[in-house]
Amino acid sequence: MKRFKNILYVFSNKKSNESVMDRVVTLAENNQARLTVVSVLEPVTVGFGMPEGGPISVSLQAAMLNAQTQNVETLVAPYRARVDVRTQLLIGTQFLKVIREVLHHGHDLVIKVPESPDWLDQLFGSEDMHLLRKCPCPVWLVKPVAQKTYRRILAAVDADDTHTPAKQKTQNEMNQQILELASSMALSGFAELHIVYAWEVTGESVLRDTLIHMSEEKVTAYVESERQKREANLDRLINQASRKLGQETLGYLKPRTHLIKGRARKEIPALARQIEADLIVMGTVARTGVPGFIIGNTAEAILNQIECSVLALKPPGFVTPVTLND
Repeated sequence: MKRFKNILYVFSNKKSNESVMDRVVTLAENNQARLTVVSVLEPVTVGFGMPEGGPISVSLQAAMLNAQTQNVETLVAPYRARVDVRTQLLIGTQFLKVIREVLHHGHDLVIKVPESPDWLDQLFGSEDMHLLRKCPCPVWLVKPVAQKTYRRILAAVDADDTHTPAKQKTQNEMNQQILELASSMALSGFAELHIVYAWEVTGESVLRDTLIHMSEEKVTAYVESERQKREANLDRLINQASRKLGQETLGYLKPRTHLIKGRARKEIPALARQIEADLIVMGTVARTGVPGFIIGNTAEAILNQIECSVLALKPPGFVTPVTLND
């Protein structure tokens, strides 16, 4: 099963940090992982006419650092007996500082409470989306909830087999990572595991056009043959995961599969709402090895619609455009 060894938790001043911190510490305990709590403050700018780095701005920045140091220590103190926690306070743009921490210290998971800006009709704010696009390791954006464990976890996979061999290999590796992580999370929290694959038939609307002169029976038969092929692909994917995880794992979880005809960007958020998913485990589609080509349109559309926590993975070979020297 997937185990994280070097976890980075991004602290904010929200009261919800306390409930999330307990979940983070439990994860670190279960994985016997190192845990770092980082807080990133914006640089102080004191306004027109005040020089950057002047005595007023320096004093304000020092006061803010001191206050935030106390906030972080208050959060961490009750858990020091359970895990060894390192703390770090930084100044700068949050997503850049967090990603550089990942690059410098080799963190294999970033956990953060979503920004949830009141002026946006979506859960994730600008800093969240930057992390989802550019962070090289998995990012877990945890929406604070009353219950301490998740009830339903939704793993979103892509079992399409029409890609080039190289892309097919990358996609299969990502699918296996998604199922492995989702299974681990479901096992640790005794949650229901749901697996979804949304599929479409290329050119179906054209085939139904009267100008094509294809009978409805033939179109229906073609669509059904595609459905059966996609179903077989999904079964093959789950069987492959079962062999890797162990038959007893998926046998115990008894995952519920959802083979849905339609666009993933529409159907996956709709299913998440329907089953009241607490967490979606999904990949972000990118061209491997190409800095700056970060997140697929479908993945971004899904992220902009969901209202639950998300654990997002990058494909093997992903290269972040952020460097240590920027």
